[in-house]
Amino acid sequence: MRPPRLAVRAAILRDDRLLMVNAYPGQQSDLWCLPGGGVEPGQSLPENLIREVAEETGLSITVSAPILVNEFHDPERGFHQVEIIFRALLADDAAVTLDDPEGVVNRFVWATRADLRTLRHKPGMLARAVWGQHAAWYDPLEQIVR
Repeated sequence: MRPPRLAVRAAILRDDRLLMVNAYPGQQSDLWCLPGGGVEPGQSLPENLIREVAEETGLSITVSAPILVNEFHDPERGFHQVEIIFRALLADDAAVTLDDPEGVVNRFVWATRADLRTLRHKPGMLARAVWGQHAAWYDPLEQIVR
């Protein structure tokens, strides 16, 4: 079995709307998540997150505190991922133009809390972590969904 993959994701709120992305090629899935991705060695978690968000959205961010640790696995493939979700702020709120420089993300949405209830998304505790008053959450290991 392979060791768990470490990833970081950004909870970016703008006008009380959360940036969600869909990165499934050809829109083969309706599952939405936060922008971010795998951690590369030799960079801090915030440095990795700044890079990943820029690659997926073209946005510049500043990284704040972690709000959720989420993990999921796919027992069939032996895949296990641990994600650390951080609050993040747009570095330049004046120019919010979403782009996908790396060709990873095929759809973006700025979702309200009500919108999020209608979007199939992961992790399940996301709204509670983003809009709640709790310092940080842990979302226990769950089986991967596609």
